[in-house]
Formats: sequence, C-alpha cells, structure tokens
Amino acid sequence: MMHLRVAAISISLFLAPCLSLRAQEKSSPPAAASDRLDLRFADGIAAIVEDKIITVDDVRRDIAPLVATLQQSARNEKEFNEKLEALQDDVIQNRIDRVLIVKDFNKPKDGDEKNKRQIPASVIDNQIAEIQISQFDGDRSRFLSYLRSRGLTLREYRKEQEEDIIYNYMIQHQRRSQSFVSPVKVEAYYKENKDRFYQEDSALLRVIQFTRPNGETNAQLEGKAQTVLAKFHSGDSFAELARQYSQDTRRNKGGDWGWTKRSDLRKEFSDVLFALKKGEISQPVFTPEGCFLLYVEDRKFAGIQTLEEVRDEVERILAQQMTRQSQSRWLERLRRSGYVKMF
Repeated sequence: MMHLRVAAISISLFLAPCLSLRAQEKSSPPAAASDRLDLRFADGIAAIVEDKIITVDDVRRDIAPLVATLQQSARNEKEFNEKLEALQDDVIQNRIDRVLIVKDFNKPKDGDEKNKRQIPASVIDNQIAEIQISQFDGDRSRFLSYLRSRGLTLREYRKEQEEDIIYNYMIQHQRRSQSFVSPVKVEAYYKENKDRFYQEDSALLRVIQFTRPNGETNAQLEGKAQTVLAKFHSGDSFAELARQYSQDTRRNKGGDWGWTKRSDLRKEFSDVLFALKKGEISQPVFTPEGCFLLYVEDRKFAGIQTLEEVRDEVERILAQQMTRQSQSRWLERLRRSGYVKMF
C-alpha cells in the first residue's frame, strides 16, 4: 500500500491510518486521442445542428485538456478507450446543446423580431479584454496569433464569445428558476432519508503542539505544557496561547483544526479528545514527535441530526435535484424542436 503524504508533520500525526491509496499498474500510454477522433469521424464532421457544423477540431479542442487525466485514471488501454469514447460523446452532446440553447435565447418572443433578446456589445468587449489580460498577459499580438492558429477572424471569435455569454446566462437562469424548495418537500425528504443525516461524535478542536527540535525529553516538554496549562486555567484564551506557544503550521489560526470526527484521528488522540467536555483542555499527550494539548471548543454527539440542523443541506439537495430534472426536460424539448444530425 502506498500511503498518502501530508505536507505538515502535525497533520500526519493526527490523521487516522485509514487514508491510503492502492497503487495501480499502468500499461504503456494509449495512442493519441486525436488519432482516434480522426478515425471515428473520417470526414472531419462530428455533428450538424441547425445551420452549424461541429467539427472534429471542435471536439479535439474540448477534449485535449482532459486526456492526461483519463490516462492517469485508466488501468489499461481498453478502459482508456472506453472512457475516451464516452468523453467524446459527452463533448459532442454538450456542443449540440450549446447551439440549441443559443437558438432558444435568440428566438423572438411571440414571433416579433422587436422582442428579440440581445447581449450588449460592451459585455462582449469586456469579456474579450479580460481574456487578453488573463490568457495573453495583455499582449494583443499574442492574442491575434492565437486567432490565426485557429483560423478565426476577430469577428468570428467575437461571435464565439457572445455565444459563451448566452449559454452561461441561460444555464444560470434555468438554475435560478428552481431555487425555491417548499418546507413540505424538505420535511418529506428528511423523514424518508433520516439515516443519511447520521453524524459521528465530533469536536471543534484546537491544538497546541511542542516539537522535539533538539531531542527534548518528555520531562522538558512537560514543563512547557504545564506553563501553558497554568495560563489557560488563569483565564487566558486557548487560541491566543496557541498563537504564542504552538510549534505547528496552524499556530496563526489559534491552533484551529475545525470540526473533527473520532474516525479522523489516531486512537491515542481520539481517546483523549472524546473524553473531554466542551471547554475542557487535555493533559499533555506525548508521542515520539512531541507533546500535544487538545482543547474542545464545542461538541457534537453521535446520532441523527435534527431537521433544523440539516434544513439548509436538504434544501440544497432538493434544489439540485429540481434543477437537474428541469434542465433535462428543457434540453429534451430543445432537442426535439431542433435539427440535429450526428455522424
């Protein structure tokens, strides 16, 4: 087994040993994805939507940034080929949907051309200016060279960016239309899925760590820890003491580890931590790496969370479900009413 490495030693000390990755043997790199595309679409056309042609170059450009990830995740060439073909299909379908969505935006209301929606020219200008700054360091000659490499005129690129803006606007508009979830639906979902909202014992944890840079003994570290404990019991804030004394990477955050579950920690730490009550601090915990003081800022106990505790989460889940269903119906309607030919 190859164990995950955590950058900070203090983090790896606390993490439960279950975090591991199974090493996978890799076969030799599969053939270039671009070659497979050329073989699949010998005529260079992947689809025709309305009056727009989706070319192999369009698909290749969308796939190119994702191929390396596919190669890393595939266990062999057969699996890579299957994933690549599925990705190609997704890219083609997404490009088809994009054309249909733009068409839906441009459709005049009630057939009256005067009611046709438009993107202000200034919005497109601003997007192109932002692209030149973020992707080409503000160098217009590099930007124009990029257009030439794609065989695009500035007018054609401007049209492409306008369609990008329209597509994103329409998708966001569709999502916003499904943002309201009724309390009745929230309560029904909670009742039917209570087991989903089970929570483990967890603590809002802060830590002060003393390391052994010069091979300090437990007795020497004990002295440092007792100084801090005395200050804490005199009324000093644990967070301020952590900023002053802790020797780990989270000292600037007052030793804040956030909400931590029992299963997140090694046993020697979890046994100590979950014996504490809210507001309590531990006695020094010694390991070969150093000495630790654990502080429980708050506690949550194992069990099913109440509806009020998870209401926001349930609303998000239901809103996402409603959005997916609504968007699926919307796209199906556009696909039925549009002209699409796939190759």
